[in-house]
Amino acid sequence: MNPTLLLPALNHLLAQEPWASQKLQLHAGKIACIDMSMFSLRVKVTAQGYLESAPEDATANVTIHVNPADVPLILQDKERAVSYVKLEGDADLAQTISELGKHLRWDAEQQLSQVFGDIAGRRLANTGKAALSSLQANAQKLQENLAEYFLEENPLLVRPARVTEFAQEVGRTRDDVERLLKRIEKLEKAR
Repeated sequence: MNPTLLLPALNHLLAQEPWASQKLQLHAGKIACIDMSMFSLRVKVTAQGYLESAPEDATANVTIHVNPADVPLILQDKERAVSYVKLEGDADLAQTISELGKHLRWDAEQQLSQVFGDIAGRRLANTGKAALSSLQANAQKLQENLAEYFLEENPLLVRPARVTEFAQEVGRTRDDVERLLKRIEKLEKAR
């Protein structure tokens, strides 16, 4: 991955939150690597508490291994994000990165108000939030409709209760067959 695309945005967030760059200043000169199997991002912490691109051959002080399949889970529950990653190296730097990931947020309303003014910035931010909320609701409805279709109309999926019921029926049938075999055995011995 080309960090030059991501670093300006991260440094912009750090510049907005002085506490964040102060936390990073404690790790000046250290290199962090975020390894996502398909690509890795290597960054070096500057003396000012910002990030710059680190050479690919530089030894990382901390490596954070992330399974790409776990990214949606990480984004959904940032409090449990650490349980989805594997850390190697400097625990203090990893902890700082984790804290920044949990608490560093882009304030869209503030950015928009600087460009368009306070009222327009607030309205644009609210419109964006409403649009995002609508998209999420529509995605949820689509997911529910697809689940219903695959469960009811074109049954490619089975409800867990139906699986349990089927397993119980199989168990009863097996027991009935065993009892029948024992009866047949008794009848053959009685002859």
